Amino acid sequence: MKAALVREIGAGFVTEEVQLAAPIGREVLIDVKASGLCHTDLTASRNNIGYEPPMVLGHEVAGIVAAVGPDATEFVVGDHVVGCLVQSCGHCEACLTGRTFQCEHPEETLRHAGEAPRIRAGDEAITQAFGLGGFAQQALIHENQLVKVSDEIPFPQAALLGCGVVTGAGAVINTANTQAGDAVVIIGAGGVGLNAINGAIVAGASKIIAVDVADDKLEKARRFGATHTVNSTKTDAVAEVMRITGRGADAAFDFVGIPAVTASGLEMVRPGGGLYLIGILDPAATMPLLTIGLIGTQKRIQGVYMGSTTPKHDIPLYADLYLQGRFNLDDLMSREIALDGVEEGYGLLKDPTVTRVVITSGLS
Repeated sequence: MKAALVREIGAGFVTEEVQLAAPIGREVLIDVKASGLCHTDLTASRNNIGYEPPMVLGHEVAGIVAAVGPDATEFVVGDHVVGCLVQSCGHCEACLTGRTFQCEHPEETLRHAGEAPRIRAGDEAITQAFGLGGFAQQALIHENQLVKVSDEIPFPQAALLGCGVVTGAGAVINTANTQAGDAVVIIGAGGVGLNAINGAIVAGASKIIAVDVADDKLEKARRFGATHTVNSTKTDAVAEVMRITGRGADAAFDFVGIPAVTASGLEMVRPGGGLYLIGILDPAATMPLLTIGLIGTQKRIQGVYMGSTTPKHDIPLYADLYLQGRFNLDDLMSREIALDGVEEGYGLLKDPTVTRVVITSGLS
């Protein structure tokens, strides 16, 4: 089969022939039908974040079950499934208490030392990043990283559920526990930020304020349901949020990750409110804090991983909401590309009018 490989960090993606092993244990073989391009994969292709090349990236993957391992119990051939990079063992304390995103033994979703690798190119072992490796015609994935979805949801939209959707919507619904009537600020109206707007609508937020530097992104945010938009290059965003809310937002969600932006997000929050950190532009970025200020205002700052998502609960929920017309996935789709166009696809994402790019052809 064909896969888009990263052979050297920073050298981009090249399409090559690779071989997949037969499924063992609880592994599931899927025919990939759609695979989204996420910036996390681009980061992994350009920086050493723990995955050694040659490797197959791609963690927003949807497809059809083609075969199952002898110990797999959740899926049968023909099921439509979505992959998620939340790797969970299912039996540690975190998993048993509903915090699969904090699993203590994510390595249990992978093959063990001494077992043949899942992916090879001839005699060369290929790293399967995040346990998924969706930039390929097929993928061999542990059943704990797969979720069954309705056959009615189109594969490109389904693929986005596994990362961008659960991260954005989950930060609002799960991590912040947004309530009906709350005022929220979405800082950064890219793909994940738009999903946060989706989540805020589902949660019943009364004021959904989108902040960005690009008017075209803010226009799209309004189409998704933002009640207010602020261009921070033209307006003092903190002052405008205070004007709109009267006292500050109940929650602000930073999808940008620039220290100055993060600091402004904390200023936008009311006493007792929360700032939630999701975006990372600079992994080495820091922000000074006046401790007494946090004590006096009782504001909280929390990092968010994957929207505090329980994939096997949340992904089917968002899929059902989409089919009911209550969760906008269609307008996330900007471009569809072929498997051999991954490098060019990431170039498309530099255009602020492009929200998401998904591989949908060259997969069979």
